[in-house]
Amino acid sequence: MSSRIGRMLSIQIFGESHGPAVGVTLDGLPAGFALDTDALNAFLQRRAARGSAIATARRESDLPRIVSGLRDGVTTGQPMTALFDNADTHSADYGFLPDRPRPGHADYPAWVRSAGFDDLRGSGHHSGRLTLPYAFAGGVALQLLSREGVRVGAHVLAIASERDDALDSLRPDMDALSRCHAQPVPTLDPEAGSRMYAAIMEARAAGDSLGGVVECAAVGLPAGLGAPFFEGVEAVMAAQLFSIPAVKGVEFGAGFGAAVLRGSEYNDPYVMSDGRVATARNSAGGLLGGLSNGMPIVVRAAFRPTPSISLEQQTVSLSQKAPAALAVRGRHDPCVAVRAVPVVEGAVALALLELWLERRASLPLTAREGL
Repeated sequence: MSSRIGRMLSIQIFGESHGPAVGVTLDGLPAGFALDTDALNAFLQRRAARGSAIATARRESDLPRIVSGLRDGVTTGQPMTALFDNADTHSADYGFLPDRPRPGHADYPAWVRSAGFDDLRGSGHHSGRLTLPYAFAGGVALQLLSREGVRVGAHVLAIASERDDALDSLRPDMDALSRCHAQPVPTLDPEAGSRMYAAIMEARAAGDSLGGVVECAAVGLPAGLGAPFFEGVEAVMAAQLFSIPAVKGVEFGAGFGAAVLRGSEYNDPYVMSDGRVATARNSAGGLLGGLSNGMPIVVRAAFRPTPSISLEQQTVSLSQKAPAALAVRGRHDPCVAVRAVPVVEGAVALALLELWLERRASLPLTAREGL
C-alpha cells in the first residue's frame, strides 16, 4: 500500500495517529526557494484551531521538524522530509478495536485488508491526524505559488443547513478570505459563522456530529494550464481533494447545478477585459477541457459528518460474529469541515503546483521563460 501522490511533485505521507510521529516527504521541489517557516507554522496552526470549543481536545504542538531538503531556510532541491511528534495520545479509548468496528470508519475494511495487522488506535494511518503533514506539503506549495502571483483561499460555505455567502466566481475577494480565517468558523459573513458555530455546539451536546462544505478559489493562473482527459486540472485537483479523509464530493464552478441548465444558460460568453480574453460569467469554474482558461478556479468539497460520535450505534463483534452496540469515547471534532479549510487550500495548491511544474517541463525550449 502506498500513500503517495504526484509525479512532478511527489508527496508521501506516513505514520499513525498514535504512533511516535507522522510525517511527509516532498520530492520534486525546486532548489533555491527561501521557505518562510514562520508563515508555514501559522498556516498549520489554523488547522489546529487551538482552544476552540468545536475542535478536538487533543493537544499537540503541530510544529514540524524538517530533517532534510532545507539548508539555512532554503530548499536544496532534494527530498524534503518533515516530522510531527505525537505526544497527546489516549490509546485506551480504542480498546474495543478491532473487535467492534466503528460505523462510518475504515476499521473493518482496514482489518480485512491487513489481515488484522493494521494499527487502528485513533484510526491509525486512516486518521485525520495525517492531514497535518499533508497540510505541511500544501503550505509549502502555497508559498511557491504565491511567488508566481497565484493566490488560493477558502471558507466554510455550509454547515448542515446553515450557509455562508458564496464567492463571486468572477472576482473572488481573496483579501476577505484571508481575513475570515481569524474567526472560529471562517465565513465571509460573520453572522453565518455564528449560526454554524451554534449548530455545531448543539450537535456536540447531543453526542452527534455535522457535515459541511468548503469552497475554495484560486486566482492569478494563466490560461492553458493542465491537459485533456487524465491530466486535466479537475482530475488532478479532485485526486488531491479526495485524498482528504471525510471528503465525499467535489464540484467545480456550477458543479451539479449545471445538470439542470441549458447550454445557453451554462456557457460562459467570451469578452475582452482590460486587453485580455475573459468570460462574462464563470459557470465552468475557470476550467474547460481540463485546461485553465485564465478565470478564477472555483471548487467546492463536501465533508461528511464526523463518524466518531458518543451516541450508541449498531455494529458487530468480529470475535463473536454477533450484533453489538458501540458508543465511541475519546476526543473528536464534531464537524471536521471547519478545521479542513487550510487542508483544502493546501490540496488545491498541491494540484496547481504539480500542474505548474509539469507545464514548465513540457513547454518548447524557446517558450519556457514565459511561464
